[in-house]
Formats: sequence, structure tokens, C-alpha cells
Amino acid sequence: MDYLIGVDVGTTSTKAVLYDQHAQVLDSFKAGYTLYRDASGMAEQDPTAIVTAVKTVIKQAAAAADLSQGKLLAVAFSSANQSVILLDDQHQPLTRSITWADTRARGVAERMRRHLVAKTLFSHTGTPLHPMSPFTKLIWLNENQPALMAKAAYVADIKSYLFWELFHTFKVDISIASCTGLFNLHTSDWDDQALELAGVSAAQLPEIVSGTTQAVGLVPAVADELGIPAATPFVYGAFDGALSNLGVGAIKQDTVAITIGTSAAVRVATDHPVIDPQERLFCYAIDEGFYVVGGPINNGGDVFQWAVEHLVDNSAVAQNGGDAYDLANQVIETAPAGAHGLLFHPFLGGERAPLWDANARGSFFGLTPLHTRADMLRAVMEGINMNIATVFAAVRELVGEPASVTATGGFAQSAVWKQMMADILNVPVNIPASFESGCLGAITMAMKSLGLIDDLSAVTELIGEVESYQPQAAAVATYQEYLPLFKQVEELLSPAYGVIAQLQEKEAPGTH
Repeated sequence: MDYLIGVDVGTTSTKAVLYDQHAQVLDSFKAGYTLYRDASGMAEQDPTAIVTAVKTVIKQAAAAADLSQGKLLAVAFSSANQSVILLDDQHQPLTRSITWADTRARGVAERMRRHLVAKTLFSHTGTPLHPMSPFTKLIWLNENQPALMAKAAYVADIKSYLFWELFHTFKVDISIASCTGLFNLHTSDWDDQALELAGVSAAQLPEIVSGTTQAVGLVPAVADELGIPAATPFVYGAFDGALSNLGVGAIKQDTVAITIGTSAAVRVATDHPVIDPQERLFCYAIDEGFYVVGGPINNGGDVFQWAVEHLVDNSAVAQNGGDAYDLANQVIETAPAGAHGLLFHPFLGGERAPLWDANARGSFFGLTPLHTRADMLRAVMEGINMNIATVFAAVRELVGEPASVTATGGFAQSAVWKQMMADILNVPVNIPASFESGCLGAITMAMKSLGLIDDLSAVTELIGEVESYQPQAAAVATYQEYLPLFKQVEELLSPAYGVIAQLQEKEAPGTH
């Protein structure tokens, strides 16, 4: 038996999945690390801790493979995108990794959206002006830490830094480059205007390579530490969202992929750049002739986690000896679609698509003395799905009516959530049995790189069983009444988000 390892470098943990040569899952391994946050909007990781986690899970996966009877064909990578790490002239970190979730550049983003070049930048890069973008992060660093920026010989993301530590090569795959706000979709290279505004040069940035590019020749000490041959190919892969699309087979324009983990996203693959004239959606290059259009959403499973922690009766959980999430799902099923006229806007962590407003805040609308915990829990789950529906509507408007939706993520363990998504979107929702879509997408790119498959479309043969949920007419009718109101209330509250965010920041506790 030969083996492949898919590695997914996430915001709070890294996972490695061990596959056989037919892309069947054999085992998986996980290592966590801290996401440092504070009231200013800081959200950073220790890059050395991530390198350690990556080495740990690769070593565990390699140890689980019988390399005496087979070969490790490749290790392939999925990773979170839009991180920034300043490096010195020896490629050593001057900063922690500033993650996609960091919102300290929100003032820069607001100012840049009013700048004369804003529309030109978006038309070139396909990246909305938001504090998640490395483009705005770099402007913020130049304005707030100029001495540090002056010391920076190189600007990395977590994947290019990781590959430097493993191979001493400074390269980045095209998909990660495309998410920076510094990459021109039309020239497939760094954008001169964006670089000038961000205060960096192309010489400070990694070389852009295809996602199927192999790095070969591990640093000898690393090869020894991992327990694998130094000649093992490491394939760059792509960012996690793009590989989630690939890993569920959503690689044509008639299939929308929705991922709900801690955050969420709605994406559709295209064979050419599609720029949203209203600037609601991103467009990123994944590889030659392969692009993804969609919207990232801050508020997904983490909002439901908050609701379960605060709205589920702990004494009832203890009495039933069960799980708080199982009880929450049971309680939600006792409330009707529409939660007796209660709406919830899930913007607990600001919002990217569709608002692109880091100051957005959550709210219940329509509360009366008759509402119960069951209504509130259902409204939270509906609110997450209605927010997804607003992004889905923008995607549909831009690229056409989808034949189906394929959805993945932790939410898929909840039957009520899966049916609710089909009802709110009013389209069939397909759920693959395997949740490891990012790692499967990564090893699919590795298989193409190795010549094991001719085309990425071969992934459709590697996906296992799929369950399908059909929209239910009565629930669809209810949600069609509530969705316009959800959007109306969102628009009414939007002008007040900045004010409440400033008041909260003034009163916020320190770092935690």
C-alpha cells in the first residue's frame, strides 16, 4: 500500500489525514495551539507553535503508515489564508502571525473604501477592502509600527513561512497569493498599485507558484524529525476554502459549496474571473483556469456554540446525561419555522460578507414575553442560515441558478440544521459523508501533481456517500416571508454598528 498525507493548517489547530493511494481515509491526527485575542481586535498565532503542530501531525501520520511495505507518495497542504508574518533577513519572525480574524485594520479598511482607487483595486484583485486582507493589515502596520516594518526584509503568510522552515524555499501558491489583496487576477502576478499603497515590494514577497508545485529536499534535520525520506514531495495545495470546494466535487459553476465550521463560506468555482460590480463577493484564483467566487462569513458554528453555552439548561443536560448540543437540537425541533416571529442577526464577531463591516454586532429582533429558550435557540440557528442565504443570493445573482448545494462542516452532525438549510435556501442540499473535504482537496492536487490523475474533476470519483435534503414546502413558504425582513432589519441597524462598537471597546476588559 502507498500513502498520501493531507495537512490542514487551521486557526486553532492543524489536522493531518492519512490516505491510501485510492484516497481512502486510514487515520487522522490533530494538534492545537493558541489563538491570542484581545479587545483591540487582535487575533494572532505563534508561527513556531504552528510549525511544531504541523511536524507533530505529519510524524504521527507517517508513523501510522507502513512505510516498510509502501511509499509515502506526497504530503499536500490546505491552510487558512490572509495571514501576515513579518520576517527578518534570515526569514525569522519579527511578529506573530496576524490572522484573517484580526480586525485592527478596520479603520484602514473604512478609509480605503472611500479612496479614489478602491474600485480599481477591487477590479484588479477581486479582494474586498476589509481588515482581514493582508493589503489593509500592511497599511495598518506601516502606520502603527513603522520601525518594525522598516526591519522587515520579507513578508510571509503561514504557509510560505512553514515551507521555509521545512525546505528553506520562499514560495507561495497562487490561491494564497490571490487572497492577499496584492495579487492581480488578470496578470497572475503581484499588483504594482496595491504594492505601492501597502508599502511593500515584490522582492519582499514569496515567489508565486502553482498549487500543484512540489517542494522536494526536506531540511535534513526535519526529515529525521518527521521520520520520512527527505525526497518526499510536499505539494503546496491551496487555501482551505478552495480545497473544500474541490474536496466535495463542487468544481463546476452549477454547484455551490457551503462550509460551516467556526466561521462559514459560500463559494462557486468558475473557469474565469468573475468580479462582483457591487463588491459583495470575492474572486480568487486557485490555479490556471480555476477560480472561486463567493463570500466568507465570520459567524458560523461559533455563534451556535455561544447560544448553546448560554441558552441550554445545564441542569437538564446533567439530568439527561447527554450532550448539550444534542439537547439544543431536540429543543429547536419543538419550535416552528420562524421561531414564533423572532429574528436573530448573528454578527457576534463583526461580519465579512455580505456586510464587510467589522463593527457589526448581533441582535434579537421581535422578542416578546411569549418567547422561550426554544424560540431563541431556533432563531439563532435560523439567523446563521439566513445570513448564509443573503450571500447565497448574491452568488446566484452573479453566476446563475445552481442545480444543487453541497455543504460540509461540523453542522452536518445536526439533522435539524441540514433540513433548515435546504428550507431557507429553497434548494436541494447534499451532504458528503466525509467531513475532511479540505484534506481530500489537498491530496487531489497532489495526485494531479504526481500524474496519478489527469484532471481535478477526478475528485468526484473519490467522494464517498452523499445524503440529500429536499426543501419542505411549508417551511420554505415561512422563510420566504422572513428573509426580506431579516435583510430590512440588518440595513436599519447597520448605521448604529459603529457607535455600539466604539462604546463596547471603551468598556471592554483587557486581553484574555
